[in-house]
Amino acid sequence: MGTLRDLQYALQEKIEELRQRDALIDELELELDQKDELIQKLQNELDKYRSVIRPATQQVQSRSELQEHQRTKRQAISAEPANVQQLSHVTLPNVPKSAKSKELIKSAILDNDFMKNLEMSQIQEIVDCMYPVDNDKNSCIIKEGDVGSLVYVMEEGKVEVSKEGLKLCTMGPGKVFGELAILYNCTRTATVRSEYKQSAQIAPTDSVIATVNDYC
Repeated sequence: MGTLRDLQYALQEKIEELRQRDALIDELELELDQKDELIQKLQNELDKYRSVIRPATQQVQSRSELQEHQRTKRQAISAEPANVQQLSHVTLPNVPKSAKSKELIKSAILDNDFMKNLEMSQIQEIVDCMYPVDNDKNSCIIKEGDVGSLVYVMEEGKVEVSKEGLKLCTMGPGKVFGELAILYNCTRTATVRSEYKQSAQIAPTDSVIATVNDYC
């Protein structure tokens, strides 16, 4: 009888061990499902962002080619030769601004994938020529499909970025937007609307193009 009890006890231990393993497997499967869901969500967000920059980067086969192009030729726009020649004689304004504003604009440009490879002298000229503008809450700052004429650097407030009516993200101070239409001579790739009263520093097209092409 002692042997039978030992076998029954051992069997119960095995059954409990299997039950714990099953519970652990269920827990791990649930965690895996949650991670798969998160990965899918992040992939969807990535696809949204790619859809914004794709129209402006179709002329470049890869990101490395774009960076190499910027480093070697320092030519980040596709403007007509006649326009470039005309803009080569543009005198860029030097708009007074605080040291804080200058540093914010400079940091924003250096953080921007499409402008960070400019020469520091080019960046400084863009910083100097930018001037302030305010937008009320719910103002449409940039409309998808429009011809671009300004580059923006956020100073205060928050904006919502959307494409084809679908919200992509929100941006706060220290971010550049509107640069793609200027740098690549294309229409606006997304709509930008102010969520709150918003302040920004802006540079007109001729100033940016003249600055970039001056070093080509």
